[in-house]
Amino acid sequence: MNLNDTALSTETAATQDGDYTNKTDLIKADPSIKQNFYDFYLNEHQNMACRRLHFAGSSFGLLGLAKSVKDRSPTPLLKGIAAGYACAWVGHFFFEKNKPASFKFPLKSFASDFRMYSDVLRGNLSLKDRKYDRARKKPAQ
Repeated sequence: MNLNDTALSTETAATQDGDYTNKTDLIKADPSIKQNFYDFYLNEHQNMACRRLHFAGSSFGLLGLAKSVKDRSPTPLLKGIAAGYACAWVGHFFFEKNKPASFKFPLKSFASDFRMYSDVLRGNLSLKDRKYDRARKKPAQ
C-alpha cells in the first residue's frame, strides 16, 4: 500500500458508497501511516527558505494564539493564522515551487507542520542544511 492509497483509505473511508459503517478506520491511528505522511511532508519542504518561512509562520500563529487568549479577542488569532499561511504559501510558491500539501490534506498537513516546528526546536530538523536532519525515518537496509 502506498501513501496515496493510505491517504485515500483513511480520509474517505466513511464517504465511499454513502456507507458510514467504517468510521473506526478514521479513528485508528497507525504510527507507520503517520510517519509515511510526515516523510512525504518533509519531501515537500526540502528548500531551506521554505522551511524558515514555515517556522516563522507557525511562530506567528502561536503568538496570535497567545495574544488572543491574553486579550480575550479572536482578532490576534485570525491575524496570526493569516500571517502563518501567507509565509507558508510564499515558501511553497516562490522557493519550493510546489503546491502546499494543505490543499489536499489540510488536517494532516496542519499536524505535520507543528511536528516539523517541534522537530526544529528539538534539533531534529535543520533550518541551515538538510544534511543535519535527524527526523526522517531511516530506510530499511
